[in-house]
Amino acid sequence: MTDSLLSLRGLTKAYPGVVANDDVSFEIGHGEVHALLGENGAGKSTLVKMIYGLVKPDHGAMVLNGAEFTPSQPRVARAAGVGMVFQHFSLFEALNVAENISLGMENPPNQRDLSDRIRDVSQTYGLPLDPERRVGDLSAGERQRVEIIRCLLQSPKLLIMDEPTSVLTPQEVEILFGTLRKLRAEGTSILYISHKLEEIRNLCDTATVLRLGKKVATCDPREKSARELAEMMVGASLHIPEKAAAEAGEVVLEMRNVDLKSLSQFGTSLKSISFQVHSGEVLGIGGVAGNGQDELLSALSGEALTPDSAVMFEGKSIGQLGPNARRSISVLAAPEERLGHAAAPDMSLIENALLTGRARKGLDKNGFLRWGAARRFAKDIIEKFDVRTPSSKNAARSLSGGNLQKFVIGREVLQDPRVLVVNQPTWGVDAAAAAAIRQALLDLAAKGAAIIVISQDLDELMEISDQFCALNEGRLSKARRTADLNVEEIGLMMGGSSNAA
Repeated sequence: MTDSLLSLRGLTKAYPGVVANDDVSFEIGHGEVHALLGENGAGKSTLVKMIYGLVKPDHGAMVLNGAEFTPSQPRVARAAGVGMVFQHFSLFEALNVAENISLGMENPPNQRDLSDRIRDVSQTYGLPLDPERRVGDLSAGERQRVEIIRCLLQSPKLLIMDEPTSVLTPQEVEILFGTLRKLRAEGTSILYISHKLEEIRNLCDTATVLRLGKKVATCDPREKSARELAEMMVGASLHIPEKAAAEAGEVVLEMRNVDLKSLSQFGTSLKSISFQVHSGEVLGIGGVAGNGQDELLSALSGEALTPDSAVMFEGKSIGQLGPNARRSISVLAAPEERLGHAAAPDMSLIENALLTGRARKGLDKNGFLRWGAARRFAKDIIEKFDVRTPSSKNAARSLSGGNLQKFVIGREVLQDPRVLVVNQPTWGVDAAAAAAIRQALLDLAAKGAAIIVISQDLDELMEISDQFCALNEGRLSKARRTADLNVEEIGLMMGGSSNAA
């Protein structure tokens, strides 16, 4: 690494009620993998949006390769050599790989030449990809390859990656890291955002830490422990979740040979799903995205109905009960998609608290809504789960992804359910918030609840679950004691290895 590729000088961006970035300055060197760390709401997303031309700074300046850099929109940033792989893929499932990649290029070549270039680049960087395959048929890891190849075809000087390993197995993570190291060796700089601190220590040369919109430190992450990095982010000691030793009780929830056809053309149908979860037990269900997680949650929450005796709660059939009926008997669920599924984007936090808490928290009486009680419930969620928001009257979409996730999980946990099903409980959440959410789930289990955690975070599943199953192509492996497994075995099970299972 020699002189800097990108220099940020006093970048400031404010929104009503919050300063997202406050006088942020740091440099990214040529051929450097630079981590950007911070709690949810620390200002990471706003900062990279300014670099990529999605947001205009209020104050400050950027210098790229010695020249003033003021991108007014993403295409200007791309033309200057800045590429970005977003956490949420922007792909059309009905189109093939080459067609999707061409849509992200300013002047795409003809399809035959583009397909040849895709094959060449994908092989060069160890990310094999068939340009003729339809995106809807690809795994999550392969879809990420499409986004990366689209960037690499434009020869970026700086590649921004936002939570790139959140949908990958451990084996796919190693392939990705091999690619990033090759890019670094060729002189490409990488700005890497992740809440997985061991990844940061393994991959990155430098880390800049943001807290409440300000830069608080720049360090070599290889010289810090994951806990030290987390404490730099939060400015306080980090609480490590503690799992209480307890014997599992009676069977609370059971699925019996559930088959469920996916409503989405590109979804994954469930095939003969069977399992039991006991009182005081956390059942972890791992799997790469797109293997039937959404369909499984729908069958458990009541959004998708099954034969009456296919889902049993405390010995009674509930397969034909919808979501509200299941909530009334204490079977609650928190889906993966925060905006639009777990929360109504344009409704306030008070209204969102009311949506699922009405029955169990007594938020209506004689047909009238009790807005005072709803406000108190929303305030309780915000305080107990440290949701960063100016007011409970703010719309759900105004929160950062991690803060909205804390609100959604807190809303369900505080209703003291007998069964709680959560899909990706700490996805996109910082280390301190993830620890708090996991502790809340463990505390709920300690009180006798049956918890089902569907997650792609293997460390999370190994930390909190008592039993583990792997979901692959709509089939669920037999449950095994998590304590008897290692990450390698779990990763193979998630990939469908019959030997591991």
